[in-house]
Amino acid sequence: MAMAAAVSASSASTFNRAGSSVFLEGKPINLSNSQFPSKGLYRSSFLRMLEIKAQHKRNTFERSASVKALSEDDKNGKPSEVSPLVVCFGELLIDFVPTVNGVSLADAPAFKKAPGGAPANVAVGIARLGGSSAFVGKVGEDEFGRMLVDILKENNVEHRGMRFDSGARTALAFVTLKADGEREFMFFRNPSADMLLTESELDVDLIQKAKIFHYGSISLIADPCRSAHLAAMRIARDTGSILSYDPNLRLPLWPSASEAREGILSIWDQADLIKVSEEEIEFAHAYSDSHASLIIVVPCLTG
Repeated sequence: MAMAAAVSASSASTFNRAGSSVFLEGKPINLSNSQFPSKGLYRSSFLRMLEIKAQHKRNTFERSASVKALSEDDKNGKPSEVSPLVVCFGELLIDFVPTVNGVSLADAPAFKKAPGGAPANVAVGIARLGGSSAFVGKVGEDEFGRMLVDILKENNVEHRGMRFDSGARTALAFVTLKADGEREFMFFRNPSADMLLTESELDVDLIQKAKIFHYGSISLIADPCRSAHLAAMRIARDTGSILSYDPNLRLPLWPSASEAREGILSIWDQADLIKVSEEEIEFAHAYSDSHASLIIVVPCLTG
């Protein structure tokens, strides 16, 4: 059995000089510094999560100064040491999912709301696992926006990078998993508040504290958020953060498939970590001969 993996050859030199890593459907791949002479690609092999965790701890999380908490310790009023800060950037929205499983959106009898947005899910997941996370983004100054920020607070996600927009609504998405296993999406963003985040609204100090800066591609679709996204990446990179990228392909949100491919690949080579699905690998490969050298096949050692 073989599995496709996407790798960024150029990013290996910036991943704290330890090589770039790609995560395919939750399986980590370590890319060593040994290059294939002809392609400039990096040898890859599947490692267990504990080995990846240990390597990251040794090579990326140890710095001269300890990471300090963003808030003061209740007992002594001094900053407390916490795990390395992961700052997530992008969309925070409301997902509406059917109250029954396996139906299309049209056939759903009713929907229930749930917090959503891939980068925000990462921030909450890290915090729930006992890590330190923050979120940077924008929501509408409406009931849904305030609800979402409250959820960040309840889950101990640092939210000082959040902004509210009084002129645009919080993004909404209707999503279902149909009986045939296909996902169906319907988005309401014309434009939504998350698309209107500007570079001047970025919390630069918060981004500079990130040991890992995590983002997707949805925030690249249109300005001003695209410019804010690129600026935030520059800030994080210049302060030594690990850049973590989830392409998170959502074709209905892009003007065209070609623009989606161009946007997703435009920042591909800058990432140190890429979480990518087989669908996204196939999409990038099918639409770009120039990036074909980033696609390799490795044996699946984990069954």
